[in-house]
Amino acid sequence: MKLTKTLLATTALAMTAGTAGADGHMAGEMTIVSWGGAYSASQLKAYHEPYMEKTGIKIINDESSSEAVAKLRAMSEAGNVTWDLVDVEAADAIRLCDEGLALEIDPATDLAAAPDGTSAADDFGDMLVSECFIPQIVFSTTFGYRTDQVPAGVEAPTGACDVFDLEKYPGKRALNKNPIANMEWALLCDGVAYEDVYDTLETDEGQARAFAKLDTIKADTLWWSASAEPIQWLADGEVFMASAYNGRLFSAIVEKEQPIGMAWNWQMFDLDGWVIPAGLADDRLARVKDYVMFATDTQRLADQAKYISYGPARASSAPLVSTHAELGIEMAPHMPTEPSNAENTFVNNYMWWADYRDDLDAKFQAWLAN
Repeated sequence: MKLTKTLLATTALAMTAGTAGADGHMAGEMTIVSWGGAYSASQLKAYHEPYMEKTGIKIINDESSSEAVAKLRAMSEAGNVTWDLVDVEAADAIRLCDEGLALEIDPATDLAAAPDGTSAADDFGDMLVSECFIPQIVFSTTFGYRTDQVPAGVEAPTGACDVFDLEKYPGKRALNKNPIANMEWALLCDGVAYEDVYDTLETDEGQARAFAKLDTIKADTLWWSASAEPIQWLADGEVFMASAYNGRLFSAIVEKEQPIGMAWNWQMFDLDGWVIPAGLADDRLARVKDYVMFATDTQRLADQAKYISYGPARASSAPLVSTHAELGIEMAPHMPTEPSNAENTFVNNYMWWADYRDDLDAKFQAWLAN
């Protein structure tokens, strides 16, 4: 895929001479952390390449976002923060902010207003879920399945609850190796009402019920930690059904033409965006803030949606989303927010997870080990 090849060649642009500071950073470079794959490729095309061309600053890509909280904690403890900007999910941004590991931002001065003059605070609105969080996208974790492995005479899977039906849909599954989404789906598909899921999950009994539901498919499940894994397992036919980020599935289905279908029912909506690590030297912080101002304006967020099926987090960006930059197809039908894809959606309670994540992470890993 051309975007992936471009990503592998990233940071070959705009190399500038610089002098290493006391922290080892070159004066003309930034290390930006993200998730890799099609998502980082979309950031490269929409943000990084235009910014490098505009400024001459070299952007170094690091694909460690899945370990962002643990690594930033370790960097802070060691007194050596080597990252300049980090892409995280909203719940992790709240945790990092609460722990003093992420810098608070002021939308009035750190983010660009909309083209019509609407303030950034009003344009991002409810997406500004933390004083430290700079929203980029609305995405979902949903399910893909092998269209050529659907049993004869059986309708194709439609959503999350089908992953628990081994009789109707035999074969291996793949789920993320952490509790978010898995615990909610387990309770929802065990009969807990949508509005009661988090209240139930706060109790020991509710957690036991979720794990009991997951026990029914545990022996048939592969657990992924890198977001490329479930897509590769689906492409190889190693699993019949897998949870994955909708943009990754879009890339596999539309760009790579894999025999994979989308099962949108009870997709898990979430937010993703930037945090600036606390404690950056003044020169590094100035570079990062200049990049953030550039990369989160109305046009840039709309531009990212030309390369991946994630909805931009600014209200003013949504009307500018049109066709895929290289395939020419309309992007709106592939967005998680498209009405036909969003009949039943589960909105991640990132505030809840900010409070309970560490505890449930420990319990989930213990359950996996048994």
